[in-house]
Amino acid sequence: MLEELRREAFEANRRLPEHGLVYLNFGNASVLDRGAGVLAIKPSGVAYDQLDPARMVLVDLEGALVEGALRPSSDTPAHVRLYQGFAAAGGIVHTHSKFATAFAQAGREIPCHGTTHADYFEGPVPVTRPMTEAEINGDYERETGNVIIERFADSDPLALPGVLVHGHGPFTWGESGAKAVEAAVALELVAELAFHTRAINTGAAPIGPVLHAKHFNRKHGKDAYYGQR
Repeated sequence: MLEELRREAFEANRRLPEHGLVYLNFGNASVLDRGAGVLAIKPSGVAYDQLDPARMVLVDLEGALVEGALRPSSDTPAHVRLYQGFAAAGGIVHTHSKFATAFAQAGREIPCHGTTHADYFEGPVPVTRPMTEAEINGDYERETGNVIIERFADSDPLALPGVLVHGHGPFTWGESGAKAVEAAVALELVAELAFHTRAINTGAAPIGPVLHAKHFNRKHGKDAYYGQR
């Protein structure tokens, strides 16, 4: 079971550079086996082309090392905190992808200007509040997870499977590692589309709520009809 967990985490990490979402060693992906209470995550500072399933590091849901010869990602406490706070999450991705990170650095949410965005996100992609000095100088990575959870106090994390951490970058999640990667790809795409839309028309308005709901619900609603059964 844990070998399969390692393999899934490796596949999620491997796909990040394939989709152009990471540069150098920025970013990481993890996958959780909630029944076993164990997650597999990228080792800290290891180049993506040097990864394999055996190098994935296993930690428990308190962040304690379970198995692995390498140190886990420095962002592990943030992943652990999100798994604690988001019961439906089975995979988490963090990147510094260009356009999503630009919105995070600007402290701006990503507005929904079209149906591409609506297909994946029930509303604008939110941005967290800036972290306080105490949070930054304290348990920084865990506090990063906390400000994300705080931002979703009144939102369904599976209906909005991504967030921009103010001044930092995007985190996404899903029911599996593959779904978390898919959300990261979609988030970067809608960030780029929003950027170009605003460049073409600085007064561009978001699409209306009826069209937004139609596109989101046909893929994710109780009567969804997109795709194959």
